[in-house]
Amino acid sequence: MTMLKLDRVGHAFLGRTVLDGIDLEIAAGELVALVGPSGSGKSTLAHIAAGLVDPRLGRVTRAYREHAVIFQEPRLMPWATAADNIALGLSRHRLSCAERRKRVEAVAARVALEPADLSKYPAQLSGGMRQRTAIARALAAEPDFLFFDEPFTALDVALKRRMQDIVIDTVAASGRCGLFITHDLAEAVRIAHRILVLDRHGHGILGSRTVPLVPGVRNDAMIFETVQAMLGNDPLFAHVNDCDERSVA
Repeated sequence: MTMLKLDRVGHAFLGRTVLDGIDLEIAAGELVALVGPSGSGKSTLAHIAAGLVDPRLGRVTRAYREHAVIFQEPRLMPWATAADNIALGLSRHRLSCAERRKRVEAVAARVALEPADLSKYPAQLSGGMRQRTAIARALAAEPDFLFFDEPFTALDVALKRRMQDIVIDTVAASGRCGLFITHDLAEAVRIAHRILVLDRHGHGILGSRTVPLVPGVRNDAMIFETVQAMLGNDPLFAHVNDCDERSVA
């Protein structure tokens, strides 16, 4: 069953076309990674898919009940503690205070936040801790679909890997769905069932590749070899590392 479908979606900023003719489908239980050159419109596409931006053309169909978005920046409420920021994702759920606190503490532990961190305000947290708080906020509500807009760029290598494992466990191995925007092909190979490549000028999805095996069982050697094969032998990935310094990300 298709849970998210984009049909001929197009968008423009100040009269300049940034996306045109985008067709995309994500099935139930599928985590799809979207890669493409810098400036090709990956984030704009994710925001349209999530309903944060209305497309100028085309249609978006969502068959899931609830989604959450994890952005490149944490976007925390500065007047709220880490615990209260995480709990924002639970505002529509009928939970007792005790259940809410338990859920917040559990998801905070999953993203490597200490109990003492929960009483701190965003200004008291490091950049990586703020981003982990934002990730916890999205996970707390246990949404059916998750949008990831390059969320791990502020994290060090070890923590980034741990967060990838959480994505695999939360989405890829749990029957949920997700769209993961990334410029890191190795990250896409590690976590996704399928990789889509966006045209360098936003003119459609150039193609799709299914990653061998399933997320969570791919070892480092397999990931490295797959990435090298994609970059060296597959013309679909010829321009994924190109840089276009337009204002659109």
